[in-house]
Amino acid sequence: MKKLLSIFLLLFTNLSAEDFKLEKIVQGFDSPWSLTFIDNQNLLVTEKPGNIKFINLKEKKIKDISHNLKVLEDGQGGLLDILHNDSIVFVSYSENRSNGMSSTSVARAKLNTEKLNFKNIFQAQPPINSGYHFGSRLVIKNKHLYVTAGERGQGMIAQDHTKHPGSIIRINLDGSIPKDNPKFINKKDWLPEIYQIGVRNPQGMSLSPFDDKIYLTNHGARGGDWFGTANFGENYGWKILGWGGTNYSGTKIGPKWKPGFTKAIKYWVPSIAVSAMTIYKGETFKEWNGEALITSLKDQSLRKIKFNKSKFIKEEIIFKGDIGRIRDIKIHESGDLYLLSDKGELWRMYK
Repeated sequence: MKKLLSIFLLLFTNLSAEDFKLEKIVQGFDSPWSLTFIDNQNLLVTEKPGNIKFINLKEKKIKDISHNLKVLEDGQGGLLDILHNDSIVFVSYSENRSNGMSSTSVARAKLNTEKLNFKNIFQAQPPINSGYHFGSRLVIKNKHLYVTAGERGQGMIAQDHTKHPGSIIRINLDGSIPKDNPKFINKKDWLPEIYQIGVRNPQGMSLSPFDDKIYLTNHGARGGDWFGTANFGENYGWKILGWGGTNYSGTKIGPKWKPGFTKAIKYWVPSIAVSAMTIYKGETFKEWNGEALITSLKDQSLRKIKFNKSKFIKEEIIFKGDIGRIRDIKIHESGDLYLLSDKGELWRMYK
């Protein structure tokens, strides 16, 4: 019976011949999207239909936490990222703005494992009638909250700095606006919350503990996924640039890159459907310290990217197809990795 509850896979990488194991911790989630650790034994998981779950790693049980969010599950939208920081829980979600309209919104609540009473601290404007491209990852750096806001399938809206979709947002932890955002420095016409423009659907973002930079992954269209950095006041170019991809109809979008726009560290053509990412720091896989671990949906892989500043060096596929589409990845304080799959499963990766 125990073997049925815990599945172990022994995998080997080609280049380093390292062995590691994958253990299924719990299953039964309904479209899980994100996980965050409360401490070394307890974590929270979001489900896209609008649920928040509490999991104790020792007991391996799932408990519901009630909340007051008005989540609209529509296409790719729903309850998305979750981030615990200093007894505060932040979430991003597609908020029901009435009449089929929704926005990428962010809310915060004091941690309570019975009920979370959220208060909105950001709403992407304008609300849009679309179930596409919410983005929606959250990262905290220097008491600022960074939010990826997808362009909702609207293409060139990502070049409109008077609208939030298609941008990286930077706000204070209470939702107020930092006085050193681009608008107040050299981008007078930008909305005050915008940090960077020109993204399509960034579903991965992580703060590096090595260089203090924020790194992100972004879905291209038919090709053109990328891994790069979040940069103050810059523009990744969507939909002037196609990043090497094309429209789903096969028609050309634009060049892969050209001067005047932010250049990514790594591009994928064809697309692998990049999802979550982290910059690894830990003891379990200490030989990976400083490298990016990137998950994918369509490709169902975990990849390791070695890079130096903005220069791509090498990519390795750690495993592929073993746990299905991978939605999120987080580092436990032990250095072990925890992954969420679209199959509704939470996995632990360790040696």
